[in-house]
This record gives sequence, structure tokens and C-alpha cells, in this order.
Amino acid sequence: QVQLAESGGGSVQAGASLTLSCAPSESTYSSYCLGWFRQAPGQEREGVATIDNDGYTHYADSVKGRFTISQDTNTNTLYLQMNSLKPEDTAVYYCAADTLTPVMTAAQALGGVHLYNYWGQGTQVTVSS
Repeated sequence: QVQLAESGGGSVQAGASLTLSCAPSESTYSSYCLGWFRQAPGQEREGVATIDNDGYTHYADSVKGRFTISQDTNTNTLYLQMNSLKPEDTAVYYCAADTLTPVMTAAQALGGVHLYNYWGQGTQVTVSS
């Protein structure tokens, strides 16, 4: 059973940058797709960015051009570089891994929360204006 651990969250001013990391308990596990999701108070969890094992990435419209997802394939560590942060980016950010569904459409990758079978505990990101 792989465990995912996020780090790098914090409280910043609008316009600042943060980099989130997600380290697996086993660096050799394989996944079909990895993703970052976020959940603000009172809202549903939403997809932010995903990357599949071919390196294809998908981003939510709200973060395109500001966030970058990447993966260190040697350690299977997942990253989310977040630039030009806005107050509406405030949320708990989760990393997730799909090891069961080989192929996802872009809509499934970002919107299919139920398709990811491993989740981290989350890291809080707070952006003040």
C-alpha cells in the first residue's frame, strides 16, 4: 500500500509562489496518472493539474499559465509549482495517484476524483490579499 505525503504548503501574500511536493512511501511504485487536487471550505474537491506516465499534462482553466506540474521519475516525487498565487487558490491541496485506470481523458483526469485510488493527507495553502 503506497502512502503519499504532501509538503510545501503555507501562508503567502497574493502574487507569491509556492512549490508543493508529494513523496511516495515507495519510490518504485508505478502509476498511470498522478494529480494535484484542492478543496476549499464548503466546496467539492477539484482537479488542479495531472500528469500521466507519458508525461502528458492537464490543467484546470483557473490555473493555466500559473501552475506547473512535474514529476521526478527517479523518485516518483510529484511537484506543483504555483506562481502568481491568488486568494481564490486558498485550499487544502492533495496529491493523488491512479494505479488502476490505464487511460483517462482530460476530463476524467481532472474531474474523476473517484478514479484515483491513493491520496495524501493534504497540505494547506492560504493566500491573502
